[in-house]
Amino acid sequence: MVELLAPVGNKEALIAAVEAGADAVYLAGKSFGARAYASNFADEELADAVRFSHLRNVLVYVTVNTLVDDSELPELVRYLRYLYEISVDAIIVQDVGVAKVAKEVVPSLPIHASTQMTIHNLEGVKLLTELGFKRIVLAREVSLSDIQTICEKTDTEIETFVHGALCISYSGQCLMSSMIGGRSGNRGRCAQPCRLPYTLIDDNNNEVLAGSDVGEYLLSPKDLNTLGLIPEFIQAGVKSFKIEGRMKRPEYVAVVVDTYRRAIDSYLASPGNYEIDQQDIKDLAQIFNRDFTTAYLKGKQGHLMMSDRRPNNRGVRIGRVLQYDSRKKTVTIKLDEPLSQNDILDFWVKVGGRVSATVSKIIVDGQETTYAPARKEVVLPLSSPVKANDRVFKVFDAKLMDRARGFFEHNEKTRIAINAEVKVSAGRPMIISLTDADGYNSKVSTEFIAEPALKRPLTVDTITKQIDRLGNTMFKLANLTCEIEDPVMVPLSEINDARRRAIKELEEARLAKFRRPLLENDDLNIGFYSQVNTSKVKKPAKPYLTVNVDTVEKAISCLENGADIIMFGGDSYNHKATTDDDYKRVVALAREKEKEVILSTPRIIKEWQKDAVRRNLELFKELEPDAVSVLNIGTLELTRDLNLKLHGDYSLNIYNSAAVEFCQGLGFNSITLSPELTLSQVERIVGRSELLTECLVHGFMELMVTEYCTMGSYLGGLHKGQCNQACQRGQYMLKDRKGIKFPLVTDQYCRMHVLNSKELSMIPHTPKFGEIGVNRIRIEGKQGTVEYIGKVTKLYRDILDQGQKHPVFTNSGLLERYENDITRGHYFRGVL
Repeated sequence: MVELLAPVGNKEALIAAVEAGADAVYLAGKSFGARAYASNFADEELADAVRFSHLRNVLVYVTVNTLVDDSELPELVRYLRYLYEISVDAIIVQDVGVAKVAKEVVPSLPIHASTQMTIHNLEGVKLLTELGFKRIVLAREVSLSDIQTICEKTDTEIETFVHGALCISYSGQCLMSSMIGGRSGNRGRCAQPCRLPYTLIDDNNNEVLAGSDVGEYLLSPKDLNTLGLIPEFIQAGVKSFKIEGRMKRPEYVAVVVDTYRRAIDSYLASPGNYEIDQQDIKDLAQIFNRDFTTAYLKGKQGHLMMSDRRPNNRGVRIGRVLQYDSRKKTVTIKLDEPLSQNDILDFWVKVGGRVSATVSKIIVDGQETTYAPARKEVVLPLSSPVKANDRVFKVFDAKLMDRARGFFEHNEKTRIAINAEVKVSAGRPMIISLTDADGYNSKVSTEFIAEPALKRPLTVDTITKQIDRLGNTMFKLANLTCEIEDPVMVPLSEINDARRRAIKELEEARLAKFRRPLLENDDLNIGFYSQVNTSKVKKPAKPYLTVNVDTVEKAISCLENGADIIMFGGDSYNHKATTDDDYKRVVALAREKEKEVILSTPRIIKEWQKDAVRRNLELFKELEPDAVSVLNIGTLELTRDLNLKLHGDYSLNIYNSAAVEFCQGLGFNSITLSPELTLSQVERIVGRSELLTECLVHGFMELMVTEYCTMGSYLGGLHKGQCNQACQRGQYMLKDRKGIKFPLVTDQYCRMHVLNSKELSMIPHTPKFGEIGVNRIRIEGKQGTVEYIGKVTKLYRDILDQGQKHPVFTNSGLLERYENDITRGHYFRGVL
C-alpha cells in the first residue's frame, strides 16, 4: 500500500490535505522545523492537529529537521517527549545528534531520515536502518532506476518527492543562504538565494550568455511534477509519495493532494488503463508552477530543468494581446483558455517586465459577462499599456480557488457515517449505541431514568433530531433504529448530553490504536545536555595543521611549507580523477616527511560510482593512511570490514555534542565540525568531545554541490544527452545583482561546486583555536594555485609556531597582503 504524504503549514492546510485524500501529513512545531517561515503549530495546536488527523485515520509526521545547538538540547528533550505523548506517528530528522537524543529519550518513537541527510545510495539506507531509522527520504537527485535498485534491496520504507519546488543543491549540503546572509537552510531559515538573478561570466569578466534568450535565474529550477511517473514509482517499490509545500497556501495543498490522490487510486484500480486527465495537468499548473520538470528521475536535462526566466509562479498562458486601446484603456485578447471574473492576469510585456491586473469586467461580442470560454476574443479594462502579441498568463484562477477552498471551508468529505441504536423504556435509562463505518463503537446511558410520559411522549422523529445534531463532529448519521417500549419522557438536554458522551467515547475508540504507553523515568536526567564537561578538554600544545588538496603538486608544496597533515583526493576541482599513482605518491611523500595523510572520498557516491569507490577503498587499505575521510553516511557503510581509521568531514553537519557522540559510536576517530558554528559553540562542543576535532580556518568554502552544471547546461549541450565539457575551456563564475562573483568548479563526476565569493581567513585568530581545545585547523586548498596554497600554509605554520610573536599580529600591512576580500565565516556572527 502506497502512502500519499501532504505538506501542512497551518490549520487550513491540514484540513485541506485530509479532506483531499492524504494518507499522512508532515508538519512542524514552532521550533526545530526546516520551514521556520511557515505558520507552523504551537504545542497545543500540534496536539489538536494529531487528534484531528488520527480521528480520520491520517498519520502525522513532525519535522525535527534542523541542526540543533547544544544550548537547545534540553528543550529538544522536552519537545521529543511531548511529541511522543501526543502520539505523533514519526519524527523527520536531519541532525544525527537529534536522532541520537531521540533514541535515548523516546526509543519507540519512529524516526524518518530527512532528505537533508543527503541519503542517495543503498549503503546510506542500510546504515540508517541498522541504527533504527524506519524510513528514508531519498535525495531528489536519485534517479528512478536507482530508486528501484534501492527498494529491491531493502525492506526499509522509501519516501520520495513527487511534486513541488526543487533545491538546486543537494539538500543538507547548501551553505549559500548561510554564508551570504546568515540565514541557514540547515537551521530552517533559507533565504532562497537560488531564486535570485545571476550572470554567467568567464575569467575575463565577459558575460558569456549575453545576446542569447537565456534568462537571469541561472540557479532556479522548475517545479517537480511526476504525475506521469506514478506507475513507475509504484512499480519501483516506493512507499511514500511526498508533496513539497509547507510554505504554500491551503488551496495549493488541496489541489495537488486531490490530483495525486485520484491519480494513484486510478492506477491501483486499473494499472493497464492509467491515463492522465489533461484538466489535472492544467489545474496543477494553474495553482502554482515555475514550469514543470521530472528533474533527475530520468537523467540530467540541462537547461530544460531550469526556470531561468522567472523564479516564481508563472501561471498558465491563456492567450495573446490583439490590441490595446490607450484612449479607452482596454485590452483585447484572443483566448486559448477560459477566463472568469476575478481571475488575475500577468501580461509579459517586452519592455518593463510584467503588467498585472484583476479581471473586473469581461466584454464578449459587445456584451458584459462573468465568463468567457476558450477561443473567444475578450475586451478587458487595463490601465497600463501593453502591445500586440504580448503573452497573457493567468496567475490566479478564481473558480479553481473556490473549488480548492471547498476542501477546507466545508469539511464534509471525510465525515464518517455512523449507525445509531437507541433503546428506552420507563424506569430505565436511555441507552445510545453508535457504530461507525470502520467498526468502532460506543455505548452510553443517560443519567436520567425514563419516566412515563404525561403529555408529550418521545417519538422517533424527536430522538432522530437530537442524535443527528453532529454538525461540529466528524460524523454523519447514516441510520437510526429506535426501540421505544412505553410512552416515555426523557429531557432533550439528557439526550444531547448522552449523544455528546457517545461521540466522545467513539472518538476515543478510534484514537486508541494510535496511543503509546506512558514514558517511564519522567524525571529523566538530561544533565549531559545542559552541562559542559570541561574535564574532557584536552588542550593541545598547538593545533595540527591540515591542508586539503586535490593534486600531487599542491601536496608537495604544502608538505614543504609545514603542513602536519595532508588531506588528499575525493572531489577534484580540476575535473580529473585522482589516480592510484597519485594516492601512492602522496602517501609516500607524507611518510618521507614523517607527516600524516588522510585520503578522502567523494561527497556524493551514486550507484554508478560505487565500484570505483570500492576499488579506491581497497587501495587505501593497502596504503594504510592515518585516516580515510567520510563525507556521507553511505561511505561509512562502504568502509565496513576494511579496518580503516575514519575521519568525519564537515558535510556530515556535526553541529552539537550529541552528533559528536553519534560519530564516536560509529567508529570515527576525528571529525571536522560544521562551519556554521561560532567559536563559543565550538568551545562548548570541544569541551564534551572525546574525538579529535578539526575546524576550517582558510580557503574558499563550498556553498553548493549540485548535479546541475550551469556551463554544461547552457554552453555544453547537456540537454541533448551529451556534454562537450565547456567547463574545461576556462574559469567561470556567477555574478549576482550586487556584482559579487561566485567561482564555479566541476569535479571528475561532472558535478558543479559553487564556491563562496570571499575566502575564509582566520589568520589573526589562529591562536584562539588552540586555546579552546581544537586539535586541528584546516586550510581548504583545492581552489588556488600551487604557489598561493604553499604561501598560505607557510603563514599558518609560522603563526602556530611563533604565536603572538609572529609579525602578522604587529604589522597590519603584512596581514592585508593575505586578507584581500575575506570573510571570518560564522565564527563570530553565527547563523539564524
